[in-house]
Amino acid sequence: MRRQLLPALGMVIIFTILTGVVYPLVVTGIAQAGFTGKANGSLVEVDGETVGSRWIGQQFTGDEYFHPRPSATDYAPGPGYAYGSNYGPTNETWLAEVEELVDAYRTTNGLEETTPVPVDAVTGSASSLDPHISIANARLQATRVADARNLEVGEVMAFIDDSTEVRALGFLGEPAVNVLILNLALDSPQGQ
Repeated sequence: MRRQLLPALGMVIIFTILTGVVYPLVVTGIAQAGFTGKANGSLVEVDGETVGSRWIGQQFTGDEYFHPRPSATDYAPGPGYAYGSNYGPTNETWLAEVEELVDAYRTTNGLEETTPVPVDAVTGSASSLDPHISIANARLQATRVADARNLEVGEVMAFIDDSTEVRALGFLGEPAVNVLILNLALDSPQGQ
């Protein structure tokens, strides 16, 4: 028994050191050397102050800002907050919430009752932290934002176009607008 236990224990220690210490240090070193910004969270800074990450959504509520997708966590910061509601498309509670969100979206953006509302405007992403909205969602919010900022709708549409991100690798997903980047562009001197 001892002949088998000692080599097994030795292998556990060796592989723990290799996979628990050496491998993470090598991967972290490569990431820091070659992809520093991404490895550190793709943080967005304005005047030397970190205001968010390109890949983590955050809440914007004022009429002068574009609003993100709904979030099951209300974009709460910190570990453990990346989860969806887990409601399915036939869940009565979810259907009622979506209907309320559709009405609220139309009211907030001054839309007619028959105006179609983009799905991403009334449903959260799987993680509840998606920083992007669809181009259609952004365009429907443009009039509200333009009015609140005393800008022409065409000017706001130009900001949307400038903030639109293309498909990943040219074919994955849909073009989308990063809400943080768009709102920061509007807050910049060019947007005021």
